[in-house]
Amino acid sequence: MTNKPTLGELFDHRITYPDLDTQSRLARLVGLDEQKSRLAKILGLLVNPHGLRAWLQAHHPEAGALLDTVLRRPPLVILAGDVGSGKTELAETIGDAVARQEKIDITLLPLSLSTRGQGRVGEMTQLLSSAFDHAVAEAEKFRSDAGKSRGAVILLVDEADALAQSRESAQMHHEDRAGVNAFIRGIDRLANARLPAAVIMCTNRLSALDPAIRRRAAEVLTFARPTDDQRRYVLELRLEPLGLSKKHIDKLVAATGRRTDHEVGFTFSDLTQRLLPTIVLDAYPNRPVEGERAVSIALGMAPTPAFRDEG
Repeated sequence: MTNKPTLGELFDHRITYPDLDTQSRLARLVGLDEQKSRLAKILGLLVNPHGLRAWLQAHHPEAGALLDTVLRRPPLVILAGDVGSGKTELAETIGDAVARQEKIDITLLPLSLSTRGQGRVGEMTQLLSSAFDHAVAEAEKFRSDAGKSRGAVILLVDEADALAQSRESAQMHHEDRAGVNAFIRGIDRLANARLPAAVIMCTNRLSALDPAIRRRAAEVLTFARPTDDQRRYVLELRLEPLGLSKKHIDKLVAATGRRTDHEVGFTFSDLTQRLLPTIVLDAYPNRPVEGERAVSIALGMAPTPAFRDEG
């Protein structure tokens, strides 16, 4: 590549938080309260360490060494787990919670999979380097050496194993290996510059990520399929207002869990993007939703197969 990549080539879209639509999307992510809270705290510390300094001064003023240890972590968080477990949706929306929590504007830069390039010599490396160049330039605008950050940047890498697979593989192409090196340099660059920026990586295959990248993660948050209680919450919230009884909700919870013909239960996206819309469309436009019919639909639907992370 001879020309500098355009923003359209580097990023799918840009979002600035806080944003009301994103806030609503985040609120609809039920069953992930622990991950939401943990991720918002981690990102808050990474992009705005002033808050931690103030907390330490108020409660543990002699613990400066501990502060330095916490703040020296690389600005990288990995979200790993099964398909349909809410990783990407949380990664795309958590910036709103962080923006409100830290009272700053945050810009999300979702890295486009086109940054993988076409395999031409140096292409992937240049694309990734340019993406980090832009993230650094944006974050530099928000740097504040005196105190609270004036804003922050989150670089989102979905399907991260496509860009940062392990260099230990003997079959790995030289261009892919160079791209992983560029990615690691980009993370280190953000860390060393102490910029108000963080990187979120989402993957179904944690074991496929390069070990050097996994070692740099300040946190690895894991995501699993919803439990009985989580599926019940999703279903009750949406179906009880339609008049479905507790008996039918119980049957739906059982139908969407592990069954003899399915080794796994439904994912969050199976529930919200497949089952619930199918139940509604089955009744629309001539009759109300009926409990037994809803259960029958769930029993006739197969969950998304589990993704095998063969590490």
